[in-house]
Amino acid sequence: MTPARPLPNLLPPPLLAVLALFVLFTAALIPACAHAQARPGAKPVARQDLGALQQLAEQFLLAQVTAPPGSISVHVTPPDNRLQLARCDAPQPYLASGARTLGKTTVGVRCTAPVGWNMYLPATVSVAVSYVASAAPLAQGQRLGSADLLLRQGDLATLPAGVLTDLAQAQGRALQLSVAAGTPLARTMLKSVPVVQSGQPVRLVAQGPGFSVSAEGRALGTGAEGDPVQARTPNGQVIVGIAQADGTLLLRY
Repeated sequence: MTPARPLPNLLPPPLLAVLALFVLFTAALIPACAHAQARPGAKPVARQDLGALQQLAEQFLLAQVTAPPGSISVHVTPPDNRLQLARCDAPQPYLASGARTLGKTTVGVRCTAPVGWNMYLPATVSVAVSYVASAAPLAQGQRLGSADLLLRQGDLATLPAGVLTDLAQAQGRALQLSVAAGTPLARTMLKSVPVVQSGQPVRLVAQGPGFSVSAEGRALGTGAEGDPVQARTPNGQVIVGIAQADGTLLLRY
């Protein structure tokens, strides 16, 4: 039987030395990696609940609309769920610079502890209201009555500033400019119509619990309905009464 011959050395000695060192290094590295992956007591980094930030932004925007005349609707665009934020002890919402509290806006949320970060969320705030509009084309200077007005539904964010929400706010007033039918009416578009003119004779009515007394006088000033106006009585006394729609001055006791 022929004895086995050793395999021929196919690699030069320098490469064999390098290969031996690589094998030894790999054998030492594998246990170290396994130990690093399974360190006992290691705590994962706490991540911020993104849904909680969306709710916080919505509550913040709701609080910005003070004493609304209608129902509020707030929609905040959810944060990108791929966003990885460290958990925040007390996230702080705020309005971005130049942002409005109605319509399309942007709310920021920032964190200062235990780490600092800042993010912006697009949002839309709508307020459904009844508003006063012209029932027909109306001319400049026209005094408004109930037949000239109607109530419509709309979003306060898209209506003029100071839009009227009650028909009584417009009745008896005059237009500063001509308007088309269906135009939303704002306070700046109306002016008061004087019901008492300075120097004219006026009827003075004094009312109190269980009595009502009237007398004649002369107005010392001009006023619209609801305005305080001075008048002089026949005996020369100067009194102040509230102008009524019919031109009388009412004194309540």
